[in-house]
Amino acid sequence: MVADVTESIPHSVWNGWGDPAQGHPLSEHALSYLKRELALDSVELSHPSVDLSEVSVSASALDERVIAELRAIVGADHVATDDVSRIVHAGGKSTPDLLRRRAGDAARAPDAVVKPETNDQVADVLTLCATEHIAVIPFGGGTSVVGGVEPLRWPFASAITLDLTRMNRLLSIDTESRTATLQAGIRGPAIEAVLAQHGFTLGHFPQSHQQATLGGYAATRSAGQSSTGYGRSDELITGLRVETPSGTLTLGGHAPADAAGPHLTQLLLGSEGVLGVITEVTVTITPRPVEKSYGAWAFPSFEAGAAALRELIQDTPAGDVPEVVRLSDVDETQANFELAGGRTIAALRRYLALRGVQHPSLALFVWEGGRGGTRGRKRRCGRVLRAHGGVYVTGRPASSWDEGRFLAPYRRDELLTRGVFVETLETATSWSKLNATHDSVRDAVIGAIGSPCHVQAHISHVYPGGASLYYTVVAAMEGDGLEQYRRMKVAASEAIVAGGATITHHHAVGIDHAPYLEAEIGGLGLSVIAAAKRELDPVGILNPGKLITPQKAETIG
Repeated sequence: MVADVTESIPHSVWNGWGDPAQGHPLSEHALSYLKRELALDSVELSHPSVDLSEVSVSASALDERVIAELRAIVGADHVATDDVSRIVHAGGKSTPDLLRRRAGDAARAPDAVVKPETNDQVADVLTLCATEHIAVIPFGGGTSVVGGVEPLRWPFASAITLDLTRMNRLLSIDTESRTATLQAGIRGPAIEAVLAQHGFTLGHFPQSHQQATLGGYAATRSAGQSSTGYGRSDELITGLRVETPSGTLTLGGHAPADAAGPHLTQLLLGSEGVLGVITEVTVTITPRPVEKSYGAWAFPSFEAGAAALRELIQDTPAGDVPEVVRLSDVDETQANFELAGGRTIAALRRYLALRGVQHPSLALFVWEGGRGGTRGRKRRCGRVLRAHGGVYVTGRPASSWDEGRFLAPYRRDELLTRGVFVETLETATSWSKLNATHDSVRDAVIGAIGSPCHVQAHISHVYPGGASLYYTVVAAMEGDGLEQYRRMKVAASEAIVAGGATITHHHAVGIDHAPYLEAEIGGLGLSVIAAAKRELDPVGILNPGKLITPQKAETIG
């Protein structure tokens, strides 16, 4: 039954996000705004993707003997060397990934796609690949936006992608202790469907929810849109089973807390397939909410809104804090108003102007819980928000966001087809550095891309010590967009490092952030990761080039 739930949501198309039928094309009003804002000559569909048949992919470098051994391990039907299977697994969903595939470039496609069903099959594949010196790239939903699943080979001659999506079952559930163990290849909607049968939820809803897998959550330490209430994935995960070329690691899950040495589960969380292949995950689960309350408040500035969120998370009783907290800066609020248009938005602008809010920063909140409990929480939080100048504007903006919370990646596909460059990036920092970081990263991106371009940001995760910042960048496409992306990414990353923020709050490291990891954890920290890799993966076959750059791995290995 779980497999049926998984298959009810199509996997992403090879050159974009998800099922294109689920997207909602931009309105003529929105297109006119983009054309004006970005000084575009045209917003016609002028940059279509090539047809799948036109994509260039090299011949598989695996010999027939190895292919036969792989088929003997997982079954003949579960080893694919055809062009289409390899193209689909040629990378993740970053803007450069999509730009290359849309242009017909799948040069980095793996030599084969292998789909195991059991832990033993994963272990046997790793043993074979270590013996044959074949790189192995673990692959769940393929949603990485930082190059985390690109099938790099160096220093090996060939690579396979290990697709875990056949491993998609609920293995056990303990409703008394409120824990569940699931296989790592199960996707977000299937997790929720199978837990709902027992009255529970995981409560983890990243924007990639419809495609991403539980193993991917663990391997990247992802944060869901409801993480303020439910917690990040690394807070929800209590145990792992990990297959490595050196053997099996079974970590955690024995007790609610322990002092049994360093927390090895945390070492594997966020390891991005570099240290081992996560095959089973034990998580904390929560009774499904039966009620939601929505609210939106407009603040006179982003700084005022951020101060309100800080008080909300630091000084409000934990039980009152919303499950979803989201504050758009002035630029994002303005863009959302412009894209929505219509009489309702015009009336809202007049309403806010009468209350002294000329350039609003809009905050959205969602409270979830038992029947009759959310409205009181909302009312008590509202007192804090009003004290910082917040003006209540009904719950409709928050409920509308909730209804369309997974649609943004579809809009990127349409914008790329219209010749519009679009990218997202994120960080997190302390409250004392938040406003400076917000401005410095924005200015760095604008300086790198030049004008006209549009940079907007929002806070979507708050902690007692600080908050996340999530940026969206939109500009006219320059050429194939790849150099434009590189220039923007370097400028933003350098500004983040210079400001003392984290290089990634929830997008993981992959290839894109690897050059900046040393600035965050130090050279000795990199050496610790490299030492763990040498112990667990002596040949170095697991996901080469991720977390630690090849040059750095060679230096410290």
